[in-house]
Amino acid sequence: MGTKLICSNKKARRNYDIIETFEAGLVLVGSEVKSLRAGKASMNESYAKITDGEIWLVQFHISPYSHANVFNHDPLRPRKLLLHKQEIRRLIGKITEKGLTLVPLRAYFKNGRAKVELALGKGKKIHDKREDLKRKAVKRDMERDFKSR
Repeated sequence: MGTKLICSNKKARRNYDIIETFEAGLVLVGSEVKSLRAGKASMNESYAKITDGEIWLVQFHISPYSHANVFNHDPLRPRKLLLHKQEIRRLIGKITEKGLTLVPLRAYFKNGRAKVELALGKGKKIHDKREDLKRKAVKRDMERDFKSR
């Protein structure tokens, strides 16, 4: 079947140095799945946190489904992420030890199941962001000069 992208967190790679990525399943209710299939989701301000040995996705906005009745979902409710116990233990260790954060990069459907790509990241400082912009500008200029020859 393959994968179908729902939404992505465009600011994540700009604000964090990505160290490692994980694929996690999402626990959803029916109206949330239908909204995701319609592409009505945003993860701009979302992040993942660990509570009682479980990983939760917070501030992931899934718009209410237009054809659902009284039983529609809360758009900003925390959603549980499904990972193997060993992966969760490893993530807890890395987050507490090194001061890293869990950042969602993108949400997608894989073989009919909703998935989130989580990244273990370290926040970039302002000077790091400036260096990245300079590096990109230099690379772009070199490619432009190369192309024109």
